[in-house]
Amino acid sequence: MELLRQLCAIHSPSGEEFRMAEFILKYVETHSSNWKTTPEIIHGDETQDMVILVFGKPRTAVYAHTDSIGFTVRYNDQLVPIGGPEAENGYILTGKDGLGDIECELTVDAEGRVRYRYSREIDRGTSLIFKPDFNENATVVRSPSLDNRLGVYNALKIAENLEHGALVFSTYEEHGGGTASVAARLLYERFGLKQALVSDVTWATDGVHIGEGVAVSLRDSGIPRYTFVKRILDIAKKSEIPYQLEVEASGGSDGRELQRSPYPVDWCFIGPPSADPHSPFETVSKKDIESMIGLYEILMREL
Repeated sequence: MELLRQLCAIHSPSGEEFRMAEFILKYVETHSSNWKTTPEIIHGDETQDMVILVFGKPRTAVYAHTDSIGFTVRYNDQLVPIGGPEAENGYILTGKDGLGDIECELTVDAEGRVRYRYSREIDRGTSLIFKPDFNENATVVRSPSLDNRLGVYNALKIAENLEHGALVFSTYEEHGGGTASVAARLLYERFGLKQALVSDVTWATDGVHIGEGVAVSLRDSGIPRYTFVKRILDIAKKSEIPYQLEVEASGGSDGRELQRSPYPVDWCFIGPPSADPHSPFETVSKKDIESMIGLYEILMREL
């Protein structure tokens, strides 16, 4: 879990994904010589802070967003949410402004306004995230930012043996969508790529439980095309890897951006359920992480 620990410690809320891009690029430089296939790297002005790795002749892309939820410092100790973070008195936030590193306390006043408590005024526009606090035992991992460092971890693990495929490390997903549609255009126009798997973390619910396998989503706020999802389920059933079926009326992911794009890209969300989502205590089963990586490896070979 050391790689996952490193990923969870990176300060990368929506809008500041450049740190994750730097980490991924350095990781590829250091480790790709041991991978089965050396990928082409797409990164630059046309992708902003997004990184795309292309292996062989890709048929399917994996999308993993690199941003997390958090807060932006406003005025008079006020905080503005980035994405949809949970906010409770006593949560510890970290960041950095022009005067140095910050570790402050989140407070919620009587009117429900979210503020920070600190020994000095923090520069306006500074981003703050839940203080990194990675914990694991024999069965679970608990940490802020598992959504979506775990999706990134999954993509980097399957990169080790990937022969044909693309890995998209996208941005802005937590705050209204972002570069997934840009990646769809690049991959469609350059490689004719029409299939996508969304490597992300979902929420544990009354129908999707921690420890019972990775969740394959049949729908959330978007509805993937049935014929594509059926192919995935047929492969999953034969694999004997544990998985669960998710059906939700709300929520979204990079799949939402792919569905709205003008390119004919089929997509499906596949990720482990998390307890206490968007809080400092996000918790995921190690069994579900294992089933996620295993199912992705098979799908990238057979789709």
